[in-house]
Amino acid sequence: MTTPVCTSASGAAVSARQTRPYPSFASYVRARQPVLLRTARSLTANPNDAEDLLQTALAKTYVAWERIEDHRALDGYVRRALLNTRTSQWRKRRVDEFVCDELPEPEPVGGGDDPAERQALHDAMWRAIMKLPARQRAMVVLRYYEDLSEVQTAEVLGVSVGTVKSAVSRALGKLREDPELEVAR
Repeated sequence: MTTPVCTSASGAAVSARQTRPYPSFASYVRARQPVLLRTARSLTANPNDAEDLLQTALAKTYVAWERIEDHRALDGYVRRALLNTRTSQWRKRRVDEFVCDELPEPEPVGGGDDPAERQALHDAMWRAIMKLPARQRAMVVLRYYEDLSEVQTAEVLGVSVGTVKSAVSRALGKLREDPELEVAR
């Protein structure tokens, strides 16, 4: 008994490979990327995540490129890879939010961000400075508002550095005792 040998089968396999609609993986990606990206965007909310998802699915397809026999079903293969990859990402996602009894926000510090409170403090400071004697007031303004050193303040006012130090010290003591500035402490 003789066994029939079909010589055209091996030739058909070779001709089937040669007549594939996409001769290479790169040509397939170039031709089908916009369509596949739309599919990926429908699976994710973020366009950047969709691009990442498509890249991952295409990487999986590239690994299996030689094993895929029917290249007419490539879109279905890639879509299934997209869906499986997205499902895996969803299962592995981290949850960054959790329920707690107290809110983690710090307590607001009074007078820091409210422009009205800052202006009220500024006005109270100027009223307290205006209560100082003229010489002490001049030294405080030059030292702390004009940001001059003790030596520069002494030169501007024509007094010694020791006079500036003692006068500023007495002025700051009076400002600390001012009842209007108690709120700021």
